[in-house]
Amino acid sequence: MLRLIAAIIMLATPVTAQDKAGEFDYYVMALSWSANWCALQGDARKSPQCADNSQNGWILHGLWPQYERGYPARCRSQFRPPSRAQTGDMADIMGTSGLAWHQWNKHGVCSGLDPAAYYALSRAAYARVIRPAVFRRLSSPVTLPATLIEQAFVNDNSGLVPDGVTVTCKSGHIQEARICLTRDLEFRTCGPDAIRDCTSDTAQFDPMR
Repeated sequence: MLRLIAAIIMLATPVTAQDKAGEFDYYVMALSWSANWCALQGDARKSPQCADNSQNGWILHGLWPQYERGYPARCRSQFRPPSRAQTGDMADIMGTSGLAWHQWNKHGVCSGLDPAAYYALSRAAYARVIRPAVFRRLSSPVTLPATLIEQAFVNDNSGLVPDGVTVTCKSGHIQEARICLTRDLEFRTCGPDAIRDCTSDTAQFDPMR
């Protein structure tokens, strides 16, 4: 009887296929405004990213493989994990080596690339997008609509359309600008589940430190 019950349970339980490295449709590049992240989380963690005069603006949160709906994560990878030197080398655009490590473990393993190639592609994606200089000129916190952030990126990047970028908020602050890119790092529209625009007209945006 116990064996019969166990068999019924197994048949009734959906099987989740393992996400496969290299099998995805496009990338989402997430850019985090460092001052806001520090105010919400980084200061409490005493993150080196949040040191005074760090001059961090939009940092690279990650380059994420995406399906047209959903995304793969923590795929099995044939490659060795990145070295400390490799993750440390990404701190200039990612804030900390710890973030570079985490992004490889969750997203990079699904790219089908080895760590060196994944980080090189991430750096190329970061360089591909013009990050509006106007936000670096702020001297005090402001409140603004998230649509203003989106429009600034669209205005400064030829070929980027409103449906190719989404701006998120967290705890009343602008959180991230997420830009959708083809596997060749060309601008494209985001999948329907990747468009999660913040609707706030009064999101806080802190100046650089």
